[in-house]
Amino acid sequence: MARAGLTPERLTLAGAELADEVGFDQVTVSALARRFDVKVASLYSHLKNSQELKTRIALFALEELADRASDAVAGRAGKDALAAFAEAYRGYAREHPGRYAAARLRLDPETAAASAAVRHSQMTRAILRGYDLPEPDQTHAVRMLGGVFHGYVSLELAGSFDHSAPDARESWAWIVDSLDVLLRNRAAPHDRPSRKPRSTG
Repeated sequence: MARAGLTPERLTLAGAELADEVGFDQVTVSALARRFDVKVASLYSHLKNSQELKTRIALFALEELADRASDAVAGRAGKDALAAFAEAYRGYAREHPGRYAAARLRLDPETAAASAAVRHSQMTRAILRGYDLPEPDQTHAVRMLGGVFHGYVSLELAGSFDHSAPDARESWAWIVDSLDVLLRNRAAPHDRPSRKPRSTG
């Protein structure tokens, strides 16, 4: 490939594609230079180092994933929104494992605050508002959903469910159903059916 036309945006996209092919941990400025068949030094006018490249890929992946999740939950509520949100994450991770790993990169507080990570949190809380969870339950639930989704997806990508029944998709649906039940049972007290006190007479 020719050197002409290289930009930070083009290098970020190429880095994201490389991450999907070889793994996010293997993405470096040197690897990117080999992809474009240029000298490493020629990329340093666009990128400071491999850490900046990885941060750019992480921000790109967060934005891309947020867009997908937003489209998935548009017009949905309750369990439908929860299931669509969950499937957006699982689908993205399966299609773009390197980019998904990039989205988990730890960012400094200032960078994180200006990133699409904020949109992910906002979408999660919007879904949970449909369950009328009070605080601190809502924050607990945000963390629970993140932990369950990431944990399951990570195990699935590692092939942990490849050699046993039932199919991983069935377990995924069961998990989403179970999360919905749990969240509904954790709803604010005024949403729960009232129970008449038992007669003692």
